[in-house]
Amino acid sequence: MRILISGAAGFLASHLSDLLLGQGHEVVGVDNFLTGKPQNIAHLRGKHPAYTFIEGDVIDPLNFEGPLDRIYHMASPASPLGYGKHQIATLKVNSQGTWNLLELAEAKNARFLMASTSECYGDPAVHPQREEYWGNVNPIGLRSMYDEAKRFGEACTMAYNRERKVDTRIIRIFNTYGPRMDPYDGRVVISFIRQALNNEPMTVFGNGMQTRSLCYVSDLIIGIQLTMEGDFCEPINLGNPDEVPILQIARDVLGLVPQSRSQITFHPMPPDDPRLRCPDITRARQVLGWSPKVPRKEGLAKMIEFYRDQLIDRKS
Repeated sequence: MRILISGAAGFLASHLSDLLLGQGHEVVGVDNFLTGKPQNIAHLRGKHPAYTFIEGDVIDPLNFEGPLDRIYHMASPASPLGYGKHQIATLKVNSQGTWNLLELAEAKNARFLMASTSECYGDPAVHPQREEYWGNVNPIGLRSMYDEAKRFGEACTMAYNRERKVDTRIIRIFNTYGPRMDPYDGRVVISFIRQALNNEPMTVFGNGMQTRSLCYVSDLIIGIQLTMEGDFCEPINLGNPDEVPILQIARDVLGLVPQSRSQITFHPMPPDDPRLRCPDITRARQVLGWSPKVPRKEGLAKMIEFYRDQLIDRKS
């Protein structure tokens, strides 16, 4: 198949490209490098015969030549630091960008997948979070540019599915970790690993009892492709239901970097930070036959090994 991936230089999209190319597909990547990193696709760009890269922004319509079978819409800042810094761009890529790629999917008769987020559930009043839950989101809060844009993107995707009969899929991604994350984007796992390897204080917000559910990247990208190739058009949660307090994640990382001189420090909670985050993946199990396989400490060890020789002391 010929496959377009937006946000191609991002953490998840670069791993997805590797998977699809390994299966013999042709991949066209699009990215404007707002938060994506050129090094994430350096092994593909100009080096893999089935990989083509377009530097561009999907908030502008793409003049795309030739046939197209699949569109994975993965473009968007995805960390609180990223979408906090690029608020307007985050709103645009998840609204106008989604709209443009749905128009392209309709024109090319291509199947479309939107990468949405667990942040659609906000600070949830229902736990664990099922896809039927509508969420508890602050529409003008400090995360609203991401939460509400993703919610709009889902609405846009379903509108094209119902009215225009575009073949669409939606995934809601829960906390994912692994190689190629930006060490300075503020997400919890990579921050702890960077801090432990650099002997920096490990920053835990609040008392550290707020929870996250961590899914290793190799598990997640399999779930993404299974969703695309399945026949279910409503949202599907993809994540690991192994719920763990953030303080325990910090302790796990320290245990895997025994030479670290880092100490855990506590700081005030940021605004609108979710207290609980855990996916109910019953739908993914039933519809896709998917569930994560990589245990948390095994994934953390793999990630630490990847970053051990890359991280150097510098100010974020």
